[in-house]
Amino acid sequence: MESLNNINYGSLIDTAISLGAAFLFGGLIGLERQYRQRTAGLRTNILVAIGAAIFVDAANRLTGHDGAVHVMAYVVSGIGFLGAGVIMREEGNVRGINTAATLWASGAVGACAGADLILEAGLATLFVLAANTLLRPVVTFINRQPLDTISVEVTNSVYIITPKHAQKHALKQFIKTLEEAGYQTQDIEVHQFGSDEVEIQAVLTASAVDGDEMDKLIAKIADQEFVTQAFWSPSTTD
Repeated sequence: MESLNNINYGSLIDTAISLGAAFLFGGLIGLERQYRQRTAGLRTNILVAIGAAIFVDAANRLTGHDGAVHVMAYVVSGIGFLGAGVIMREEGNVRGINTAATLWASGAVGACAGADLILEAGLATLFVLAANTLLRPVVTFINRQPLDTISVEVTNSVYIITPKHAQKHALKQFIKTLEEAGYQTQDIEVHQFGSDEVEIQAVLTASAVDGDEMDKLIAKIADQEFVTQAFWSPSTTD
């Protein structure tokens, strides 16, 4: 009856405190995420924190501090895979990175709670909440600055719409025009656009472009054979 021999009420109380702290601190982080309607909200952050706390607490009890340290390392990598699940690519933009990072931080808070570092877990929670709330006005201010200034690092994409039957020809002259203008591409993507057309996206290696010059280039591309539409878009979400 090994299970009966493992019953230790003192250790059980310690575990209850660790899981209670993980529940509380993970809940505080999750409340902020839930309020902003993020993919991983209240329950997800609580479960991540509690799960990390359970693993670390069990390792701490069974193998001591050395074993707990090893388990914490596995928690870090394991939550990385979980975070990857909430990252989405939508219309050329990457979304969910902040939510994934918050999940990672919730796991760290839970691991601290499981290792009986309750005050450290509470302090970490305060910093996570500060990053997601107090820094929001700073991010908003930066995002409102003009995107075509030299000081702003952006990912610039140029798009054309062309008939399916002319896709190869349009792509060839599209890339040639960009290169002649001094713009190299780091990625080319082709998407379905309606039933008879495709959208070709060229992601430029240049992190800063002159807006007026790019507008002139787009006008030139739009006048090319088989190009029905042409436009460009800067993005700061990557």
